Amino acid sequence: MGSLSLLSYKVRKNPVVTVLLPLLALLSIYMLVFRTDDSILGIQRLDIANHKWAHEAEGTWYFPFTSRFKMPRYSYKSQHNWLFNDHVDDIIPEGHIAHYDLNKLHARADAAIDKERVLILTPLQSFDQRYWDNIMQLSYPRELIELGFIIPRTKTGEDALKQLEAAVKRVQSDKKNQRFAKVTILKQDSQSFDKLQEKERHALSVQKERRAAMALARNELLFSTIGPHTSWVLWLDADIVETPVNLIQDMTAHDKAVLAANVFQRYHDNDKNEDAIRPYDFNNWQESDIGRELASKMQPDEIIVEGYAEIATYRPLMAHFHNANNPVDEEMMLDGVGGGCTLVKAEVHRDGAMFPNFPFYHLIETEGFAKMAKRLNYEVFGLPNYLVYHKEEFNN
Repeated sequence: MGSLSLLSYKVRKNPVVTVLLPLLALLSIYMLVFRTDDSILGIQRLDIANHKWAHEAEGTWYFPFTSRFKMPRYSYKSQHNWLFNDHVDDIIPEGHIAHYDLNKLHARADAAIDKERVLILTPLQSFDQRYWDNIMQLSYPRELIELGFIIPRTKTGEDALKQLEAAVKRVQSDKKNQRFAKVTILKQDSQSFDKLQEKERHALSVQKERRAAMALARNELLFSTIGPHTSWVLWLDADIVETPVNLIQDMTAHDKAVLAANVFQRYHDNDKNEDAIRPYDFNNWQESDIGRELASKMQPDEIIVEGYAEIATYRPLMAHFHNANNPVDEEMMLDGVGGGCTLVKAEVHRDGAMFPNFPFYHLIETEGFAKMAKRLNYEVFGLPNYLVYHKEEFNN
């Protein structure tokens, strides 16, 4: 003990040690806190403006994760020092283990105040600038929004991808407070969902094939993007070009497991020579006795598709319950939903509610999803007076 005291005394009295020791301490703190070794993290710390896109560099369309790399290579989010990063999944050195307590993950009415993460998912057949502009005007904090897209392997998909990439690059290269928390773009690995022309895709004869392909795309997108921090999933079609600015806050405020907005369409009424609106999405409905009777007489592989005179179910359709004089927050219970603008608590998907690409109680895709959610004891609601708008279609 005496020798240690003598050594400590000599070290303190040594002028060289007195000067170097604080410097070494400061250097160690700087290296630990303010520097990250890219070779350790496995991430190229380049400005996003200098990044090459996946199709240019790797021949893969998966953002930000690919089977070729264990670590993220394309991630549209600011890279913080991983040691002090609240979102441990953003940058995790290889070999480290991340722990998530999903019991602490909430989806409640005050989503923005509670800083709950929202995942907006869109199957993108074609790119409409109005859709993107509408996304950009949403008032929900962008640092809490993740975007996910899936693109079909078709010529229109290739064109949409180029425009989407340009739009994403602009916003994610902008000021940090203008960037989305994460953007994921997938190129569909399953059957493409946009093989039909606009004038053909609404035909009753192709609905089972078309809706099955769309269900595969939705599932592929959902399972590839939902994360342990996701509280809400907003399904928003690429054809939705106008919504209220406070769309996410308005819908989360209802605190419902599944909630659908009413999809209408603006158009020009040639007979009256004036602009008008009309119902568009007829997939938001309540079941009817006639609908149940029809289903009871069907073969197992047959489906009921709403909105067609050939299959008259006489279901109450939410589109017909719109009343401009009633409150916009008025709710109605539903048995089927569409995918135009539907908010889902992430726990519903985690519990197993997905989009069946097969007849499920004679329902398929989004309507089949609603049936699955209800079978899992979740309630499904709609907002008949809360309108979002689908783009006008012109069939040649």
